[in-house]
Amino acid sequence: SSPVSRSPQRCAAGPSRHPPHSPAAMSLMAFEGAQCFRQRLLLSTLSGKPIKITKVRVDDERPGFRDYEASLLRLLDKICDGSRITINETGTTLRYTPGQLIGGEAIVHDCPPTRSISYFLEALMLLAPFSKVALDVTLRGVTADNKDVSVDSIKSTAIPILDYIGVPGMAIAVKKRGFAPAGGGEVHFQCPVIKKIRPFAVMKEGKVKRVRGVAYTMKVSPQFAARMVDVARGILNDFLPDVWIYTDHGRNPAGCPGYGMSLVCETVKKVVKSADAAAEIAQEGERAVEGFLDSPEAVGKAVAERLLEEVQLDGVVDTQHQYIPLWFAALAEEDAVCKIRLGKLSPHTVSLLRNIRDFLGVTFQMEQDGVGGETVVFSCCGVGMQNMGKRSF
Repeated sequence: SSPVSRSPQRCAAGPSRHPPHSPAAMSLMAFEGAQCFRQRLLLSTLSGKPIKITKVRVDDERPGFRDYEASLLRLLDKICDGSRITINETGTTLRYTPGQLIGGEAIVHDCPPTRSISYFLEALMLLAPFSKVALDVTLRGVTADNKDVSVDSIKSTAIPILDYIGVPGMAIAVKKRGFAPAGGGEVHFQCPVIKKIRPFAVMKEGKVKRVRGVAYTMKVSPQFAARMVDVARGILNDFLPDVWIYTDHGRNPAGCPGYGMSLVCETVKKVVKSADAAAEIAQEGERAVEGFLDSPEAVGKAVAERLLEEVQLDGVVDTQHQYIPLWFAALAEEDAVCKIRLGKLSPHTVSLLRNIRDFLGVTFQMEQDGVGGETVVFSCCGVGMQNMGKRSF
């Protein structure tokens, strides 16, 4: 049967939701291809609906799941109890039956260098608040690349967003930095549990009042950080004077050389937006292409310009973190409407809206903000997700 569509007008008397892992929630959902793999896996775990994914990269030279996707499955297995994971011999078909979210302490997980630690950290941020006990995990691998948002941006942007919408207490600590291909980075993540999500509204952005950031290096000259800072400040100081960028010179004997920058701006309404980039160090025999971030000046210029673009796009969050308020709005209680004002949607956000509709039966209403406005107000009534494993006393 098709998922139930919910609009704000029906939130007071909407249909009741089947609890996770009930017979009604256990109907198998089938998908094809590897696109949206992480989103579907997380929504399956939270909703209790088993999934089957077939034809995973069957036409590729290397068919089947990648190492980082298999690593994500292993990580979910560590924080869940009773999950069942079955992959066929060719690695092109997965059957996943989610278990109960348990959480846990002193969990250590090694992430492959093909994806940043952020790929796994984002998944934990969305699931861990609904665990039975608080989660304490150490992730090892690459802390910054240009495929995923950097750990520094998650720490400076995602955590304040979560605090504002009612998911407080998360903590991220970068113990060591690591760059591809050796990795060697280490990030400590802690997350308390919550009972439920209260409906929220995030509508006003406000004027930018300050910019903060960090320029990090490892196994390169410390002057690289100063050069990134100089270029970024030269661009940003034309718009506001309060710009402060710290430098971090990491030491990791087992790591690879690398450098990068993460910037975050804060508005008078306490809205935060970020931008980041890491250097792309060419290997022997490789030729740099146009736009290749192969110098500190190129990295500093790219990050500063991306931050200005995010500010120009309006919206209460940047494009890299649009998924956070939408995810928790869909899980909020049913007694009120959640509202979020967003700018231009990323492809990742569009696919998330579709998967939320398929798994949770929540449909967002979209209204253009003002006459000729470039922002859109998203409103929905959540499913009333409650953490049944959390102890009340």
